[in-house]
Amino acid sequence: MSTVPKRFEILLVPEHVEDRGGAAVADSAVRTAVVEATGHRGESGYPIYEGHGMRADIDPDTGTVEALLVDGRELDYGLTALVRPAARG
Repeated sequence: MSTVPKRFEILLVPEHVEDRGGAAVADSAVRTAVVEATGHRGESGYPIYEGHGMRADIDPDTGTVEALLVDGRELDYGLTALVRPAARG
């Protein structure tokens, strides 16, 4: 039985950066947000996570963002949403 993580961190990163200067992809994030499980499921069937202006349906098994709204709008072209476990604290 899998348990649904209570929190994730979503990172919005540019899809294409010519030179990251040795930085990791996560270091190139233009915005991040810690989102928490709402206890509801989205239209995708995956749990909904919300926080800091972001609302996402996230597959907790794969960490894939199935749907995302940023400040109530769809994600701008040229940005990709990455997910990682949220730091405790």
